[in-house]
Amino acid sequence: MVILKKIWICLVLLSVSAFAQKGQKTAFQVVPLGVKGGIDEKNLSAYLLAPSNATDFICLDAGTIHAGIEKAIENKVFKIPSEVVLKKYIKGYLISHAHLDHVSGLILNSPADSSKTVYATNSCMEMMKQHYFNGQTWANFGDEGNGYLIKKYHFQTLNPKEETRITSTTMTVKAFPLSHVNPFESTAFLIKNGEAYALYLGDTGCDAVEKSNKLSLLWTEIAPLIKNKQLKGIFIEVSFPNEQPDSLLFGHLTPNYLLKELRALSELTGKNPLKGFKIIITHMKPPVENYAKIKTQLKKQNDLDVQFIFPEQGKRFEL
Repeated sequence: MVILKKIWICLVLLSVSAFAQKGQKTAFQVVPLGVKGGIDEKNLSAYLLAPSNATDFICLDAGTIHAGIEKAIENKVFKIPSEVVLKKYIKGYLISHAHLDHVSGLILNSPADSSKTVYATNSCMEMMKQHYFNGQTWANFGDEGNGYLIKKYHFQTLNPKEETRITSTTMTVKAFPLSHVNPFESTAFLIKNGEAYALYLGDTGCDAVEKSNKLSLLWTEIAPLIKNKQLKGIFIEVSFPNEQPDSLLFGHLTPNYLLKELRALSELTGKNPLKGFKIIITHMKPPVENYAKIKTQLKKQNDLDVQFIFPEQGKRFEL
C-alpha cells in the first residue's frame, strides 16, 4: 500500500508539472527587424509578430525593414531570400505614429513590396497620406489620398478600441491612443490570437509628464488580461536614462517613469500576476553608453520582479 501511495503521489506531481508546463506554452513568436530609437537608420523600430506555429507576420511599426530581414537571415531565423520574407511573410503593417523612425522602412521598401494592408489610426494615416504617400514626396502606393493611386497598399483606418481582423492572419487588433508630446498622439496595439494577447506601445510619455490619462486608461483595459494570464508580454519604450530632464524627454520614458507606470498597473492587477511577466524594452536611444545605463537602472529598480527583455535585431524570441 505504501508503494502504491508513493506511485500515486508521483503521478499526481507529474500531472501537475505537465499542466503547469502546458500553461506556460508560448503563444507568439517575435523577430525584431529594428530595436533602437535615434540615428541608426539600419536599426529602427520594427517587430515582426506571428502566432508561434505560423509565419503570417504583422509588422509592428516599420522604421527598418530590409536591413532587419537581412540580419535575421544572417542569424538563420529565416532560410529564404529576403524578398520572400518581405513579400510573403509580412502580411501587413501596424503603424503607431508617422514619425520617420517608425515609417521610413515602409516607405523605402514599398516599390519592392507585395500588396497588403497598412493599419493606423486616422491622425497617423492622414499624416502618411499628406506627407509621404502623396505622389510628390513619394509615389502613392496606397488606395487613398493624393496623386496617382498605385493601390498596392490598402490603407485601413483603425477606430479606437474597435477589434479589427488583420487580413491574411488569424490575429485581430485593437488600437488605443497614447500621448507622445501632448496633444500629439501615438498608438498602442493590442493583438489577439485565440485567447492569447500581446501589447505593443509606440512612443509614449508618462501620464504625469504628459498631463494625460492615456496610459492609465490602457492599464485599466489590460489588467484583467494579465490577471487571467492571457497577455503574454508588453512592448514598451525606454528612450533615455534617468538623468534625462523632463524638459528634454520629448514624449518618451525613462526607467523611473516606466517603473512608475508599471506600479500603477500593479495596483490594478496585484503584484503576483506581474512576477516574471515579460516587458520588452524598445526604442533605446544613443549614445551607446546609454544602453547599458538604461539596462542597469531598470534592473536595479525592478521591485515588481517583472522579466525585462532587451530584444536584439534579427534574433527571434517567443512570448
